[in-house]
Amino acid sequence: MAAPGAKASGALRTIGEVSAETGLPHHVLRYWETRFPALKPLTRAGNRRYYRAEDVLLVRRIDALLNREGYTIRGVQQLLLAESKASGDDPLATLRAIRDALAAALAADGR
Repeated sequence: MAAPGAKASGALRTIGEVSAETGLPHHVLRYWETRFPALKPLTRAGNRRYYRAEDVLLVRRIDALLNREGYTIRGVQQLLLAESKASGDDPLATLRAIRDALAAALAADGR
């Protein structure tokens, strides 16, 4: 059984909770939001930030790359961008693939 007051693994976390879990100060988390487009916590009234589970994982990954593996911020940006393109998260590449598939289907149909 979970400890009283403990959140489920998929629950939203406040910036204070993420800060306490990771040991990173609030201002560092806010700064990373400006440097890493993939890190977009939900914002509610009063500009309160709520981090999803995938946001927390990304924060942990950025922290590991910057503070343990010696990457620079620019290096982490390039690494994350390359990974998103390789995984198909690039919207332009996705649209081109759809266009090519439709063109092939039309060609096979004889149009």
